Amino acid sequence: MNDVDVNPSLEDEPDAPGDVDPPFAGLLPDTVLGAVEQLGWPADGTLLALNSYENRVYRLGLEDGPARVLKFYRPGRWSDEAILEEHAFTLALAAAEVPVVAPEVVGGTSLHEIDGYRYAVFPLRGGQWPDLDTREDRVRAGRLVGRLHAVARSGRFAHRPCLDLETFGDGPREYLLDYGWLPESVEPAYEAVSEQLLEAAEARIEAVMPATQRLHGDLHRSNLLAREELLLLVDFDDCMSGPAVQDLWMFVDGSPDEQAAQWEALLEGYETFVPFDRAELALVESLRALRMIHYAGWLARRWHDPAFPRAFPWFGESRYWEEHVLALKEQLGRVLGVE
Repeated sequence: MNDVDVNPSLEDEPDAPGDVDPPFAGLLPDTVLGAVEQLGWPADGTLLALNSYENRVYRLGLEDGPARVLKFYRPGRWSDEAILEEHAFTLALAAAEVPVVAPEVVGGTSLHEIDGYRYAVFPLRGGQWPDLDTREDRVRAGRLVGRLHAVARSGRFAHRPCLDLETFGDGPREYLLDYGWLPESVEPAYEAVSEQLLEAAEARIEAVMPATQRLHGDLHRSNLLAREELLLLVDFDDCMSGPAVQDLWMFVDGSPDEQAAQWEALLEGYETFVPFDRAELALVESLRALRMIHYAGWLARRWHDPAFPRAFPWFGESRYWEEHVLALKEQLGRVLGVE
């Protein structure tokens, strides 16, 4: 993973932060090296931890052959079936020649286990976050998402989550309120505005009644790699079912006029491969609201992992919550104002 992941599953999480050992406490360098060697690939001893919060990801050098990337899944987050469904999705995309970094199948499976940790092996792919500054950039991004969705629409998920209000809105909201994460000075305001925001988002979603399909789920610029003229899709850890617009809206920003031009370019590329229901554009601010609420809940649920207090020291401070409540109030206005 190469960016903060804000769409995690909430299944099998502890009831309250701090009541379990750190999830990766036993994942030592020898375990990581042993994971690749048990697949029959002798390691050369070089090991580099890559940027990831939700999981643990390492680049390993091999004595024979190119380096690999090993991803160790957060214990208790996904079932084996859900992980394998993610892998099957990305492997199907690769088979359809959609540019994607898919796991390697070794010994007949893409999911492996060592010392209680489940992991997958990926080829090492270099690149950088792409520029999305020009119309051509966005047309190209739209084409890529269109190709992704052309394959996605050919099947359904059985074990992955669905982008709904309960999982991505009500659940994190109740967690924050039930376990006292908010300062007393802002808790009443948060409780009121978050409830209003979720009610407004629910009304908007019910008015549109979008079709659902398989999605990347967390598709933003940081989950693309640019390699010369090629764009690669990476990090399907949050793949889910939901409306098609979820995989497009995070590429759009700026003023209303700028956004309109960006949407026109994205959809020109997208509709080269699949049609898009423009009624889904009315869902963008509601989806943004769910992401905002879920992000705060995600940080709270992960606080028992030592990586999180180090990375997000501002979380829990009164100033953060004051700004968060203000942002939710502003977002409520946007949801209510969508035409």
